Amino acid sequence: MNGIRIVKNLPFRQLRSFSRWSVMHQEVVQAAAPLSIPVPEGVDKPASPKIEKLVAEITTLNLLEVSELSQVLKRRLNLPDAPVMPIGGFAAAAPAADEEEAAPKAVKTSFTVKITKFDEKQKVALIKEVKNLLEGFNLVQAKKFVESAPTVVKADISKDEAEKLKEALSKVGAIIEID
Repeated sequence: MNGIRIVKNLPFRQLRSFSRWSVMHQEVVQAAAPLSIPVPEGVDKPASPKIEKLVAEITTLNLLEVSELSQVLKRRLNLPDAPVMPIGGFAAAAPAADEEEAAPKAVKTSFTVKITKFDEKQKVALIKEVKNLLEGFNLVQAKKFVESAPTVVKADISKDEAEKLKEALSKVGAIIEID
């Protein structure tokens, strides 16, 4: 009340300067309002207490209540019932037979070369070829290896290497299988 009496008793000039001072004082007070500290990058921005309260309440809902909430929000906000699009676009709408063709097939990067059978007439040539192709084999080991067919020649090799190995062994009478 004292502030009002002082204002009433002031002459016009002083009243006008007081009024300017009052406006400036309000601007300074508003400018001096607590500053919000920016959130560093990589850290989630904290949500307002109002949002936190809503999130806490929504997370306590069961599935039926969430469905009902969704319907009410759609009505209130006038949102259309848009179907959820799959990640692959319209590919999911294709018939089941096309799904197998559309699905990317795994590219095989490692192969296994296996001798299944061999021609008895070319057994000696095959033994010599195995000895030359496989490191660390002597003639006796190569003979035992060939006679133990079906057996794996090499595993976890590239397709090119498997094809070359198959070609070399097929020339000397081996029947080769690549897996």
